[in-house]
Amino acid sequence: MEAQVLMYKQDDPAKCTAAKLVKFGLAESVRFIRPNTLILDPFCKIVLSTQDRTLFKSVCAVDCSWEMAIDTLLKGKAIKNGVRRRLPALLAGNPTNYSKLSKLTTAEALAASLFILGWRSMSENILDKFKWGHTFFELNSEILSDYTNAVNTTEIVELEKGYFPHLT
Repeated sequence: MEAQVLMYKQDDPAKCTAAKLVKFGLAESVRFIRPNTLILDPFCKIVLSTQDRTLFKSVCAVDCSWEMAIDTLLKGKAIKNGVRRRLPALLAGNPTNYSKLSKLTTAEALAASLFILGWRSMSENILDKFKWGHTFFELNSEILSDYTNAVNTTEIVELEKGYFPHLT
Protein backbone atom coordinates (compact mmCIF):
# COMPACT_ATOMS: atom_id res chain seq x y z
CA MET A 1 0.00 0.00 0.00
CA GLU A 2 1.30 3.44 -0.91
CA ALA A 3 0.79 6.39 1.42
CA GLN A 4 0.28 9.73 -0.30
CA VAL A 5 -0.42 13.31 0.70
CA LEU A 6 -1.89 16.10 -1.38
CA MET A 7 -0.56 19.26 0.26
CA TYR A 8 -2.35 22.59 -0.13
CA LYS A 9 0.10 24.40 2.20
CA GLN A 10 -2.61 26.30 4.06
CA ASP A 11 -1.17 25.83 7.56
CA ASP A 12 2.01 26.67 9.44
CA PRO A 13 4.78 24.76 7.60
CA ALA A 14 6.62 24.14 10.89
CA LYS A 15 3.64 22.16 12.20
CA CYS A 16 2.76 20.37 8.96
CA THR A 17 2.62 16.64 9.66
CA ALA A 18 2.31 15.82 5.95
CA ALA A 19 5.60 17.58 5.18
CA LYS A 20 7.31 15.57 7.89
CA LEU A 21 5.98 12.31 6.43
CA VAL A 22 7.33 13.27 3.01
CA LYS A 23 10.68 14.34 4.49
CA PHE A 24 11.15 10.92 6.11
CA GLY A 25 9.95 8.99 3.05
CA LEU A 26 6.82 7.69 4.76
CA ALA A 27 4.46 9.29 2.24
CA GLU A 28 4.72 10.56 -1.29
CA SER A 29 3.69 14.13 -2.06
CA VAL A 30 1.33 14.15 -5.05
CA ARG A 31 -0.18 16.95 -7.12
CA PHE A 32 -3.03 14.92 -8.55
CA ILE A 33 -4.82 11.80 -7.42
CA ARG A 34 -4.38 8.71 -9.54
CA PRO A 35 -7.11 6.14 -10.20
CA ASN A 36 -7.30 3.29 -7.65
CA THR A 37 -6.52 5.75 -4.87
CA LEU A 38 -8.51 6.04 -1.68
CA ILE A 39 -8.99 9.70 -0.72
CA LEU A 40 -9.64 10.47 2.93
CA ASP A 41 -12.53 12.92 2.95
CA PRO A 42 -14.09 13.80 6.33
CA PHE A 43 -17.29 14.96 4.59
CA CYS A 44 -17.94 11.76 2.63
CA LYS A 45 -20.98 9.72 3.63
CA ILE A 46 -19.28 6.35 3.01
CA VAL A 47 -17.13 5.16 5.89
CA LEU A 48 -13.81 3.37 5.43
CA SER A 49 -13.80 -0.33 6.29
CA THR A 50 -11.59 -3.37 5.91
CA GLN A 51 -13.61 -4.23 2.79
CA ASP A 52 -11.77 -1.39 1.05
CA ARG A 53 -8.37 -3.04 1.49
CA THR A 54 -8.35 -4.85 -1.86
CA LEU A 55 -9.93 -2.00 -3.83
CA PHE A 56 -7.04 0.46 -3.67
CA LYS A 57 -3.32 0.58 -4.34
CA SER A 58 -2.79 3.80 -2.39
CA VAL A 59 -4.29 5.98 0.32
CA CYS A 60 -4.12 9.76 0.00
CA ALA A 61 -4.69 12.24 2.81
CA VAL A 62 -5.50 15.80 1.82
CA ASP A 63 -3.40 18.21 3.87
CA CYS A 64 -5.32 21.45 4.26
CA SER A 65 -6.50 23.82 6.97
CA TRP A 66 -9.59 22.70 8.90
CA GLU A 67 -10.99 26.21 8.36
CA MET A 68 -10.77 25.77 4.57
CA ALA A 69 -11.47 22.03 4.40
CA ILE A 70 -14.99 22.21 2.99
CA ASP A 71 -14.02 24.50 0.10
CA THR A 72 -10.79 22.62 -0.55
CA LEU A 73 -12.42 19.19 -0.68
CA LEU A 74 -15.60 20.17 -2.50
CA LYS A 75 -13.94 22.35 -5.12
CA GLY A 76 -10.59 20.59 -5.43
CA LYS A 77 -10.05 19.48 -9.01
CA ALA A 78 -6.96 17.52 -8.02
CA ILE A 79 -9.03 14.97 -6.11
CA LYS A 80 -11.61 14.12 -8.78
CA ASN A 81 -9.99 10.81 -9.83
CA GLY A 82 -9.90 8.91 -6.55
CA VAL A 83 -12.59 7.24 -4.48
CA ARG A 84 -13.56 9.06 -1.31
CA ARG A 85 -14.10 7.54 2.10
CA ARG A 86 -14.36 9.08 5.53
CA LEU A 87 -12.65 7.72 8.59
CA PRO A 88 -14.90 6.50 11.35
CA ALA A 89 -14.94 8.73 14.42
CA LEU A 90 -11.65 8.85 16.36
CA LEU A 91 -10.10 11.09 18.99
CA ALA A 92 -7.19 13.35 18.06
CA GLY A 93 -3.92 12.70 19.90
CA ASN A 94 -2.08 15.78 18.63
CA PRO A 95 -1.41 18.64 21.08
CA THR A 96 -3.44 21.23 19.13
CA ASN A 97 -6.68 19.26 19.03
CA TYR A 98 -6.06 16.76 21.84
CA SER A 99 -9.06 14.50 22.44
CA LYS A 100 -11.27 16.40 20.00
CA LEU A 101 -13.48 14.14 17.98
CA SER A 102 -12.24 13.61 14.40
CA LYS A 103 -10.04 16.76 14.38
CA LEU A 104 -7.05 14.72 13.23
CA THR A 105 -3.79 15.83 11.69
CA THR A 106 -2.93 14.53 8.23
CA ALA A 107 -0.51 12.04 9.80
CA GLU A 108 -3.17 10.77 12.23
CA ALA A 109 -5.72 10.38 9.42
CA LEU A 110 -3.28 8.52 7.22
CA ALA A 111 -2.16 6.29 10.09
CA ALA A 112 -5.75 5.54 11.12
CA SER A 113 -6.75 4.58 7.59
CA LEU A 114 -3.77 2.27 7.20
CA PHE A 115 -4.48 0.69 10.58
CA ILE A 116 -8.12 0.00 9.67
CA LEU A 117 -7.08 -1.40 6.29
CA GLY A 118 -4.74 -3.86 8.01
CA TRP A 119 -1.39 -2.12 7.45
CA ARG A 120 -0.70 -1.78 11.18
CA SER A 121 3.11 -1.59 11.13
CA MET A 122 3.00 1.05 8.39
CA SER A 123 0.51 2.98 10.49
CA GLU A 124 2.72 2.80 13.57
CA ASN A 125 5.80 3.87 11.59
CA ILE A 126 3.99 7.02 10.50
CA LEU A 127 3.11 8.14 14.02
CA ASP A 128 6.48 7.08 15.46
CA LYS A 129 7.89 10.29 13.93
CA PHE A 130 5.83 12.45 16.31
CA LYS A 131 6.33 12.86 20.07
CA TRP A 132 2.58 12.64 20.54
CA GLY A 133 2.05 9.77 18.07
CA HIS A 134 1.69 7.15 20.81
CA THR A 135 -1.06 9.29 22.38
CA PHE A 136 -3.25 8.82 19.30
CA PHE A 137 -2.95 5.05 19.60
CA GLU A 138 -3.51 5.13 23.37
CA LEU A 139 -6.71 7.19 23.01
CA ASN A 140 -8.06 5.04 20.19
CA SER A 141 -6.62 1.58 20.88
CA GLU A 142 -9.88 -0.24 21.54
CA ILE A 143 -11.81 1.77 18.96
CA LEU A 144 -9.28 1.10 16.19
CA SER A 145 -9.21 -2.58 17.08
CA ASP A 146 -13.00 -2.78 16.85
CA TYR A 147 -13.09 -0.87 13.56
CA THR A 148 -10.44 -3.20 12.13
CA ASN A 149 -12.40 -6.28 13.19
CA ALA A 150 -15.72 -4.98 11.81
CA VAL A 151 -17.03 -6.98 8.88
CA ASN A 152 -18.51 -4.07 6.90
CA THR A 153 -19.41 -0.38 6.90
CA THR A 154 -22.75 -1.00 8.62
CA GLU A 155 -20.96 -2.59 11.56
CA ILE A 156 -18.50 0.30 11.73
CA VAL A 157 -21.34 2.83 11.82
CA GLU A 158 -22.91 0.86 14.69
CA LEU A 159 -19.58 0.87 16.53
CA GLU A 160 -19.34 4.64 16.01
CA LYS A 161 -22.78 5.10 17.54
CA GLY A 162 -21.77 2.93 20.48
CA TYR A 163 -18.54 4.80 21.20
CA PHE A 164 -19.88 8.27 20.35
CA PRO A 165 -23.68 8.24 20.93
CA HIS A 166 -23.90 12.02 20.51
CA LEU A 167 -23.06 11.65 16.80
CA THR A 168 -26.46 10.24 15.92
